Amino acid sequence: MSSRALSFLAPAKLNLFLHITGRRPDGYHELQTLFQLLDYGDRLNLELTTDKTLSLHSSSPQLLLDNNLPLDNNLIIKAARALRSASGQTDAGVKITLEKRIPMGAGLGGGSADAAITLIALNRLWHIGFSDLQLSEIGLQLGADIPLFIGARSAWAEGIGEILTPVDLPTSWYLVITPNCSISTAEIFSHEQLTRDSPAIKMADFLAGRAHNDCENITKQLYPPVNEALQWLSAHGKARMTGTGSSIFASFEDEASARAVLAKLPAAMPEKFKGFVAKGVNSLEYEYNAT
Repeated sequence: MSSRALSFLAPAKLNLFLHITGRRPDGYHELQTLFQLLDYGDRLNLELTTDKTLSLHSSSPQLLLDNNLPLDNNLIIKAARALRSASGQTDAGVKITLEKRIPMGAGLGGGSADAAITLIALNRLWHIGFSDLQLSEIGLQLGADIPLFIGARSAWAEGIGEILTPVDLPTSWYLVITPNCSISTAEIFSHEQLTRDSPAIKMADFLAGRAHNDCENITKQLYPPVNEALQWLSAHGKARMTGTGSSIFASFEDEASARAVLAKLPAAMPEKFKGFVAKGVNSLEYEYNAT
């Protein structure tokens, strides 16, 4: 097996609920959430180079056209730089090509997943040998969700999202729809009307339906397309927002049921909403192709 090039799936995630339980003196919010990994995501293709250049490219022309993907200061490049610095391999180089499928600013964890996969893949390509814990410590400096993807397990999360307890959830299929808007997480978390004192709960409370998303009301007030998506999907299931939005999801017992609802999006809706169906997974053995 060659170790000069690797291809990885970077999975999306859902927040099945999100409670803000407090605010720390440093400004970070304490929270509780339940992360559900999905079998759907971006793909990163990484190839070693003969020089120390770290380059990021995209096979998604629309992203480049809209300047929505900063190729020179992306989380992917930041992760590569951080790993190279921590390992001392200052001359290591790589060419990374991103196939982007996870919508940006949607609460699906695309940026964090891409950064996590970058750390995992380069740890192999550069033969560094760091443990998952070491990679998570590097990733946490870049984003609170990154350790989730390095651990590759659906998990109950506390702290700022970095204290993870792996969980096994019942098999579910999810329909995820994303309105044509990008949400500023900083705007939501800094909003004066955001609830910041939700009581801590247990898994039993979540399973009994006593959980919600503290960011949902603020987000749908500030971003009407999110409210519209919630209303549409609520007619077909229990619609919830993931993270700080903008994506909305509902769970179904099987793939066919989820796809039947996706097919009901009116012909005009693609201008407003994009959707996909994915299976919730408890753990991922990161599959990769070596060339």
